[in-house]
Amino acid sequence: MNTDSAAAVRPFHLAFPVHDLDAARNFYGGLLGCAEGRSDPHWIDFSLYGHQIVAHLDENFEPRPLANPVDGEQVPVPHFGVVLTMSEWQVLADRLTAAAIAFVIAPTVRFPGQVGEQATMFFQDPSGNALEFKAFASDDQLFAKD
Repeated sequence: MNTDSAAAVRPFHLAFPVHDLDAARNFYGGLLGCAEGRSDPHWIDFSLYGHQIVAHLDENFEPRPLANPVDGEQVPVPHFGVVLTMSEWQVLADRLTAAAIAFVIAPTVRFPGQVGEQATMFFQDPSGNALEFKAFASDDQLFAKD
């Protein structure tokens, strides 16, 4: 399997629990602007920047928040998201800020002046699932090492 070629990247699929499908629909579809795909009374498919994410209903779901220290911040684990272009990231950061999202980590630049410098932000969906969206000035920094 070739894991080095960005040109070969295919959409990923992620299924995750939510305690309320209507809240998930409003958050992912309304706020984040994800197109809705198929659904039934127990799940909803969304297109998250072309990736298939599926909110599965678990009315008893309670996230177990954990955090790891990264660059002076407590990063929520687990989390998921997308690496955007810098302009896409800024549009999303502005939209979330205007919507008064309670950021776990507000839009910021992490590792300034270092290998892997990136714009990042963390926030939670209504069920407490943590999301991170990030961007690099240059995509070659995504897997760069010191």
